[in-house]
Amino acid sequence: MKRNAREKMHIPLIVEVDEDGFFIVSCPLFKGCHTYGKTIDEALENIREVVEMCIDEVKPKKKGKSIIPINRFVGFREIEVKAS
Repeated sequence: MKRNAREKMHIPLIVEVDEDGFFIVSCPLFKGCHTYGKTIDEALENIREVVEMCIDEVKPKKKGKSIIPINRFVGFREIEVKAS
């Protein structure tokens, strides 16, 4: 997650497609932060709203510079396992 001078945040997302063809989008920075859409554009629009709600939920309600306490995103990893 990166912030620039205008307090915009770059948020990591995980995008999957379920068995019915819906796009599932999750944000690993917030617990329970996920949504879906029939198209990737719809899913990304929906996750933007969900992320904004999550930020509002955890943002301190004090005046001045706010610090948003969120999970720290580390990265993605893969492991190999037997399929049978």
